[in-house]
Amino acid sequence: MKGVMKHLYRGVILILILAVGWFAGLYSGKQLAHNQVRLYLNNYTSQNNKLSRVLTMIEKDYVDSISRDSLAELAIPAILHKLDPHSVYLPPKQFEEADEPLQGEFDGIGVVFNMATDTVIVLSVIPSGPSRKAGVQGGDRIIKVNDTLIAGQKMSQIAVMKRLRGPRGTQVKLSIERKDIEGLVDIVVTRDAIPLHSVEASLMLTENVGFIKLSQFSRTSFAEIKKALASLRKQGMTSLIFDLRSNSGGFLDQAILIANEFLPAGSLIVYTEDRNGKQLRQYSDGRGGSTDLNIAVLIDEASASSSEILAGALQDNDRGTIIGRRSFGKGLVQSQTPFEDGSALRLTVARYYTPTGRSIQKPYTAGDGESYEHDLIDRYKRSEFFSADSIHFADSLRYTTPKGKIVYGGGGIMPDIFVPLDTLNVTKYFSEVSGRNILYRYTIEYADRHRKALESAKSIEELKNLLDGDKSLFSDFVRYAERQGVKPNWKDIERSRKIMEAQLRAYISRNSDLEDNAFYYFIRPIDRTVLRAIDELTSNKQ
Repeated sequence: MKGVMKHLYRGVILILILAVGWFAGLYSGKQLAHNQVRLYLNNYTSQNNKLSRVLTMIEKDYVDSISRDSLAELAIPAILHKLDPHSVYLPPKQFEEADEPLQGEFDGIGVVFNMATDTVIVLSVIPSGPSRKAGVQGGDRIIKVNDTLIAGQKMSQIAVMKRLRGPRGTQVKLSIERKDIEGLVDIVVTRDAIPLHSVEASLMLTENVGFIKLSQFSRTSFAEIKKALASLRKQGMTSLIFDLRSNSGGFLDQAILIANEFLPAGSLIVYTEDRNGKQLRQYSDGRGGSTDLNIAVLIDEASASSSEILAGALQDNDRGTIIGRRSFGKGLVQSQTPFEDGSALRLTVARYYTPTGRSIQKPYTAGDGESYEHDLIDRYKRSEFFSADSIHFADSLRYTTPKGKIVYGGGGIMPDIFVPLDTLNVTKYFSEVSGRNILYRYTIEYADRHRKALESAKSIEELKNLLDGDKSLFSDFVRYAERQGVKPNWKDIERSRKIMEAQLRAYISRNSDLEDNAFYYFIRPIDRTVLRAIDELTSNKQ
């Protein structure tokens, strides 16, 4: 508002100067008005075009040649750095990389791969994708791409992706090493559009409790959620665990549509407020098809933005239970402006508020991005991840839901049920095999040896029977770890055994056609937040 008044004031002054000049010209000549107007305009221009003048001077007179565009690329981020932590300038490449996961598809060959051993191992091939059509199989090693050796070259995963991706319709030649086949197999794959799914997993955890894991809010998220809900209902779902942990957000409209799915008509979902106090309010329309479901929403310190809007909307409307740890606290609204060169500006233009009036945004100091980025580390040091008693809210941040539940603002969403980070059974042995990636590499090699059996399993029950039948799985892993330089410590092993067994089964299962559905099913025994949610949903407390 100050800015608007400032420009209005200048405009009024300019008009007055022109008027004074006109009247003075009647008596003293037109020169007086001309001089006064010129003086004002010179002052106005000097104040508002200082940055442009400096850039021009450097481009024209600086001792070394430098382009105005390159100067602007330096100046814009420096200016935005003095604002809030979420106003940002994205150069063309960064904007493309940041925007791609939210669009719902990309152009590529359609494989999921890993480089744990400095070799590109195809973990799975997307059904009906270009690689599947060309004959690429899970377990294949990609040795060359377009005759360029990539195996054993210590290439980064990003560098490999750049070679595999490309515009749809273009071709890429893969030279593949395949088990039981002598020599390399050359396969030409024609790149095509590859769908990106924001619903990582959708499955039944118990007879009545369904589970949906949403990784981000992309353009297709609401449609994916509707499809997953319909499928789970057919399998008998009456209660839902909606996992938003580590979901950093995305498109706001998708969060509003998903909230609408669970809320009765007329419920306030979220509102924004700009610097002039103008509010934009979003209400549910009563067309949601899941207002009857019992629901538990899982959040943690990496749940941000749209995740917090959805969790806050359900919490403030007394709809379901929020379980986990306090969310990130990103409640600033960005307006995105793309530029002709492929870059973009994301400028904060408003703040988000939950239905009770809570600000989601955690405190920050303009220009101090470093402290803002270290907030999660500070929470860890204050033991916030381990004890709800370590989290303190001022009375001024206290709000009440329609049914009388106390909730707090001041940054992030505080869950109704706090579940601490579990480090009780993390031993030195487990840290060694996990930190050195030994456990994960074992699961890849195991899946490679048993690929036909894993791919033949068409249900989680069949996969469970397959893994239950391998009585030597855990002992074989311990021997593998010893060959990798980690000697058995049986006291530590017994203490961490449940964690390691769950991870072994989950990572192996992810290499089957059931992928992430199987992973989340087999990781469940050590996921305390999911177990707490199941208990909450099945205890008739809701």
